[in-house]
Amino acid sequence: MIVDGVKVKFIGIDDGTREEAANYVAYVRGRVSEPIKTISVKLCDDGLVDVSYTARGEKFERIRRITGYLVGSTDRWNNAKKSEEHDRVKHNIFE
Repeated sequence: MIVDGVKVKFIGIDDGTREEAANYVAYVRGRVSEPIKTISVKLCDDGLVDVSYTARGEKFERIRRITGYLVGSTDRWNNAKKSEEHDRVKHNIFE
């Protein structure tokens, strides 16, 4: 079920009421600052519930420094500039 733009899933529990789902949404929003995508409520063996959530990804634009200029997109580059960028050595930071 979807409450206030958040998908709430009940796992191992009969579908909860809309009011119960709204309470879980309010509970998680009171503890985290990022926008919430989904909330999962799972019944544990000890009778308690495990509440977990996934956050919505923030959209961002990649900005790179190429040949001394900060660029976000190479859409408007001519073929020579695109070729120059393609031929550059790209370093992997995880090596």
